[in-house]
Formats: sequence, C-alpha cells, structure tokens
Amino acid sequence: MLDVGSKAPNFSLNNQDGNPVSLNDFVGQKLLIWFYPKSNTPGWTIEGQQLRDEFNNFKKCNTSILGISADTVKSQKNFCDKQKFPFSLLSDPDKNTINSFEAIGIKKMYGKEYEGILRISYLIDENGIIEKVYDKVKPKDHAKEVLNDINR
Repeated sequence: MLDVGSKAPNFSLNNQDGNPVSLNDFVGQKLLIWFYPKSNTPGWTIEGQQLRDEFNNFKKCNTSILGISADTVKSQKNFCDKQKFPFSLLSDPDKNTINSFEAIGIKKMYGKEYEGILRISYLIDENGIIEKVYDKVKPKDHAKEVLNDINR
C-alpha cells in the first residue's frame, strides 16, 4: 500500500455513466477512494451501502467518495443504480490505477493463493496527499471510522 504523506497517483477512469473522472477533479476537497474486487458481492455491497447512508455526513465534511474496481462500466452502472449510490464507481479493467494505488496483492481462499484486489481505502487530502490508509476495512464500520478520522 502507499504511504501516508505521499502524493496520490493521478488517474483518469470512466465512471458508471461513461464519463471520465480524475484525481484533479477533487482538488480543494478530501476524497475517499475505496477499492473492491467485484460489484454486487456481499461485503462490498455492505461497505457501499454504509458509505451511501453516511453520504450527507461526508458532504458536510467536504469529502467526496469514489469506488474503484476492475468491473466494466456497465457492471458499475448496474451496481450503482441497484444500490442507489450517490457517488461514482470507476471502471479500471486494465487495473492500472488499482496497481498504482497498490490495491492488488496475494490473497488466499480455501488454501489457494491468487492475485486479487485488496480491501483497502485511501483518504486523500485537499492537495492530493494521502492522509490515511485503511488496510483492514470492516464493511459495516468503515464509513463511520472514516468520518471519525475526518472529524478529529
């Protein structure tokens, strides 16, 4: 994962509506980027719902939210619409941005190792600097944990 205090990698990816979104779009506000391996899976859905339910509190703190996975734009659109997410989900099928944020690594399931997208989030400050790294994300608690950190 990237270090606190380092510059967040720039990116430009299409959101669920096919519109390009880049890091530079968020200068002057905080940004929470949460990485997830696949849309519509239980843990990621819960995490997204918690972020959705706290969205107005993030807004009050001048903080935007982006989700990023390797899913297609169409899959992101379906996930976003189904869950009524008020934030963008970005499509990174080549995993270039996922790799640049070091959000990919070796995972284990049923005793087998494989490379996959990690459950990791970054809180980025108003100048594009990584303020906090969340590498042990608990879907049900993540939104409140981030809000607590922002409000300190």
